Amino acid sequence: MGAMCLSNHRITRRGALAGGVAAAAAAVALGEPAKAGPKANGPLDLTYPLTTSFPAFEPGEEAVRHTVATIEKDGYFLQEWKILEHIGTHVDAPAHFTKGGRVATELQPSELILPAVVVDIADRAARDADTVVTVADLRAFERRHGRIPDGAAVLMHSGWGKRSGDADAYRGVDAAGRMHFPGFGTDACEWLLRHRRIRSLGVDTLSIDPGNSVTYDTHHVLTGADRYGMENLANLHRLPPTGATIMVGLIPYEGGSGGQARVLATR
Repeated sequence: MGAMCLSNHRITRRGALAGGVAAAAAAVALGEPAKAGPKANGPLDLTYPLTTSFPAFEPGEEAVRHTVATIEKDGYFLQEWKILEHIGTHVDAPAHFTKGGRVATELQPSELILPAVVVDIADRAARDADTVVTVADLRAFERRHGRIPDGAAVLMHSGWGKRSGDADAYRGVDAAGRMHFPGFGTDACEWLLRHRRIRSLGVDTLSIDPGNSVTYDTHHVLTGADRYGMENLANLHRLPPTGATIMVGLIPYEGGSGGQARVLATR
C-alpha cells in the first residue's frame, strides 16, 4: 500500500469558500461526525471517525494531520492530512489484490447501494480470536433468517469494535507480535460468490482475512471475482440480521486501490 497525501495551500477568499464546500464533503466521506445527531429511526452510521489514533494494520501507518490555516490568522480553517487509502473505515477495490482489477473510480453507484445481511460470530470470537465465518455459519444463518439475497453485502459482526480504542487489542497482538482477529474463511467467500453472487464482504476488524493470515487468500478470492471489501465497519451490532440497505460513500481517488468511505445503513 502506498501513502496518499491530501494537501492544500493558501488560496483566495473565493477559493476558500469553494474549498470549504469541498472540505465539508471530504469530512463526511472521511467519517467526521455531523453536528446534529441522526433521528432515532434514521440512517445508522457504520463509519468510524478518521483520527490520528485509529488503529492501522501496521504500526506507523496511522493518519497524520496538521493545521494549514486558522480563522484567527487567515480568515478560514484548513487542515492537511497524510493518509493511506486503507486506514479507518474503508473499501478494498478489486485492484487492491488483483492485478488489472478495477480501481476506486470504476466502482459504480449501483454497486455501492445494496442490501446487507449481518452474520454474528461475536460469541465465538470472544473465545477464539482466530475464528472465521464458515460455510456452516452461512447455512445456519439461512436456516434462521432466510436466503441471503443475490448481490448483497455480507457483513461479519465479531464484536471487535469494542477494542477499537486500543490499537494493540484491536490488532490482537500476541507476545511475538503476530496479529489475531476474526475474518472470513476462504471457503465461505467462495461459497457466497458461487451460490449467492454477493457484491461485497464487510468486517468490523482490520481485514476481511483473519489477523493470523499471511497469504490473504480471502482478499485474493474476493477481488479476483471483481468484488470489493469493506473493513473497520462500526455499529454492526445495531443492524438487524436481514433487511438493511447500505450506502457506501467511497471517495473516488484517481487510480485508488480503495479508499475511505462513509458507510450508512437504513433499517
